[in-house]
Amino acid sequence: MSEILAFTADHVCRLTGLSAHQLRYWDATDFFSPELLDEYRRRTFGRIYSFRDLVGLRTIAVLRKSHRIPLQELRRVGEWLLRHHETPWSSLRLALSNRKVVFLDSQMNKYVEAKGDGQSIVEIGLEPIANDMRTAAAGLRDRRQDQIGTVVRNRYVVRNAWVVGGTRIPTDAIWNFHQAGYSAQEIVDEYPHLTIVDINAALDFEATRRKAA
Repeated sequence: MSEILAFTADHVCRLTGLSAHQLRYWDATDFFSPELLDEYRRRTFGRIYSFRDLVGLRTIAVLRKSHRIPLQELRRVGEWLLRHHETPWSSLRLALSNRKVVFLDSQMNKYVEAKGDGQSIVEIGLEPIANDMRTAAAGLRDRRQDQIGTVVRNRYVVRNAWVVGGTRIPTDAIWNFHQAGYSAQEIVDEYPHLTIVDINAALDFEATRRKAA
């Protein structure tokens, strides 16, 4: 399975346990901003988070909730990281020392605090967090039973095109395969997330739409 590369704020909230208010506040105060932004951040797709963002935010959520690390400490560390690393929260090995976050200095081969002092530490595994997020993100692809065999349109999905419910697959793409001589099963082979019921619903919808036009 390929990784999902972009996540909305709603996806991030569902996957990390953080609230929309926290994401907005952290972005507004430059504590943690997503990789992709437009000037209208309050729009549905104004903030787009990468998988690295997702891992980083889940890491911060774990530090906050499971280890009760104060936000002030995380903010202090975050400011230091921004000056030293491009992808700090998802790429560095980190640990805890007396409720302070410390990082592995690869040159010194020991954990140091943001200000550079050595520490006695308890490691935090980022790889398990990344794996958990990868598994959880894969669940976003799952479709509800009531979406099977439906056709919907959403102005934020595929530029408002008609798509098969619970997917981003346009019905006109399915119609084009049909016109090219593909059977329903052959179209399913092209789109493994679809079912024969989906294909028939999409073809019926497109036939009706084109007849009406």
